[in-house]
Amino acid sequence: MDNKKKTTIPCYIKHSKDVKGFSGSIDELAFAIGNTTYDTAVDFLGKLADDYKRQADADKNKGRIQLATQLYTTAEKLYEARDAMQKARDICKPYMQTINKK
Repeated sequence: MDNKKKTTIPCYIKHSKDVKGFSGSIDELAFAIGNTTYDTAVDFLGKLADDYKRQADADKNKGRIQLATQLYTTAEKLYEARDAMQKARDICKPYMQTINKK
């Protein structure tokens, strides 16, 4: 019987603290995304949710159930944020069309 301890790599090691292709701070990134069009924000939130769901699926398949559960919850809340932003976009859409025509 092998009594050696199994070494695991913490899940945070695989993730970067920096956003590839973006040289600003996290505050600047949030500001930049917050100042995109609502359509772009809707797309961004959906794609971010999709990626967290993908990570959750992978962690679930590796038996990391607690982590997967939290990532699924995060993805669901991002989908809810996307839907709320879509409603904001829908409210503004008629006004944006008249502004853009001027």
